Amino acid sequence: MLRGGKRAGQNLILLLQFQLKTDTIAYRPLSFHVLHFTSLSSLNTKKINSYKIALAVSSGVLLTLSFPKAGIFWLAWFALVPLLIALGNLSLKNSFILGFYAGLIHYLTLIYWLAHTMKTYGHLPLYQCLPVLVLLSAYLALYPAVFSMLANRLCPTPLSGLITIPCLWVFLEYLRAVLFTGFPWELLGYTQFKVLPLIQIADILGVYGVSFCIVLGNVTVFLVILCLTGKNWLAKKVARRLAGESIAAFVIIFGLVWFYGIRQIQSTDQIASNAPLAKIAVVQGNIDQAVKWDPAFQYDSTIKYISLSLEAKKQKPDLVVWPETATPFYFLSNTTMSQMVKKGIHDIGADFLIGSPSFRSGQNGVEYYNSAYLVGAKGTVLGQYDKAHLVPFGEYIPFKKWLPFLSKMVAGVGDFHPGEKGLTIPWGNHRLGVQICYEIIFPQLSRAMTQNHAALLVNITNDAWYGRTSAPYQHFSMAVFRAVENRRSLVRSANTGISGFIDPAGRIIASTPIFEDALLTHTVPLLQTATYYSQVGDLFATCCLAVTLLSAIYAFLRNLIAIRPSEKLVDTNRLYC
Repeated sequence: MLRGGKRAGQNLILLLQFQLKTDTIAYRPLSFHVLHFTSLSSLNTKKINSYKIALAVSSGVLLTLSFPKAGIFWLAWFALVPLLIALGNLSLKNSFILGFYAGLIHYLTLIYWLAHTMKTYGHLPLYQCLPVLVLLSAYLALYPAVFSMLANRLCPTPLSGLITIPCLWVFLEYLRAVLFTGFPWELLGYTQFKVLPLIQIADILGVYGVSFCIVLGNVTVFLVILCLTGKNWLAKKVARRLAGESIAAFVIIFGLVWFYGIRQIQSTDQIASNAPLAKIAVVQGNIDQAVKWDPAFQYDSTIKYISLSLEAKKQKPDLVVWPETATPFYFLSNTTMSQMVKKGIHDIGADFLIGSPSFRSGQNGVEYYNSAYLVGAKGTVLGQYDKAHLVPFGEYIPFKKWLPFLSKMVAGVGDFHPGEKGLTIPWGNHRLGVQICYEIIFPQLSRAMTQNHAALLVNITNDAWYGRTSAPYQHFSMAVFRAVENRRSLVRSANTGISGFIDPAGRIIASTPIFEDALLTHTVPLLQTATYYSQVGDLFATCCLAVTLLSAIYAFLRNLIAIRPSEKLVDTNRLYC
């Protein structure tokens, strides 16, 4: 009898810990149905099968399709639903595995271009490129895996899931953005970069606020499906009333965000109409990356940029912007080539912002930088910005000791050094906030420049690395949010595209095709307003972290309280092994 009671108690503890309801088990606070051995087995036999794998894979594919280049943005609003359905009644381990499958498929299909870049410009054989792609994708897949595992445990009721699951997703996105120097490439909110009323909330909550709304929509659809099909959320039935309330809550939140967006667009346009203006020209030289650093082509590349810039002279721009490393030599150090550039600037009669590598003496010898120079119309250097957030494996090699085969993909001597974060360049009565290459995907860098009084954000980049893959389109989409978050005009000059102009409300005013010679000139407003986001940063993401932690503590205490009293209530004669 004692032996049977002990086994029954163990069975009950397992039952309460998992908080699951099967067709043969009904859990109520003060009454227990007969628990057969086969019923207990079914508790742990909710294994991963081909159907659940297919659901997880479909979520991964839907997520990728919602981003550029496909850009089917509305898919994001239910892309997570198949995964949430597949997680039903799974153990922690199996939930993690299923989330990992979804994440791996998503990131393999989202950043597939990485293998192309490493093979073409890193000169790595394909058998080395593919493992690197898989390893990075596997690391990124850990975040959906943890999301799946915790979503199945932190939400004991459907109502709690409505808030906790979106907060959990946002917290993990934020963690990905800061952990190991961060890689916030294409967070979920970026899928909506063309939906202007929706993304205006970014000036308060950042891109994470848009991600929250999208996941909230996914959870709402998921609850409605559970209600219509009669399925349970763990051990709880989703009543019609609850499903209706979930829809109402989502509609109210979405409506408020949309209404706020409409008002902010109008307000921003009004402020911009009264702001000082600057005429900016962006030059897209379309220099082939394969010959860009060949000394034999330095002269031709420089002449091409000067010639394209001369076409803008008729429009009398205040500033002409060249892309990252537009001068394939050390500006100011290579006297002959530098004088050629200065003469071209003088002939055009405008200020120039040009990308160029640079170097200077440091404590440990010569230090190399990826820089941008502001050169006045008379050829005088007015300021310099050195890239602060370097690209791993592109501009420096982390863990050199363990990864000796991964040589840098950027030509030059030695590793680049990081510059000062948030540094802005004085330009007349205003200041420029320059971000080089993928610095634009880090919201905190744009925010730091806005806090340092940048009236105009400028992104110079060389996306030739990516070829004709989806990467240039993905890169450009994220720049839209930097404009909205800080209410600044954003100018972008890319070697092979996409170059363009984005206004403070997030409108893409003009953009270029990729791999074409191009020159765009546009007048942009120079705003000085400070948004809530530019002042407090990712406070919303921190709040989501707090909600997630509180949910974890509550789930732990709930299980602890539920298990201990139950030991005195169990009639062991009604539990069988």
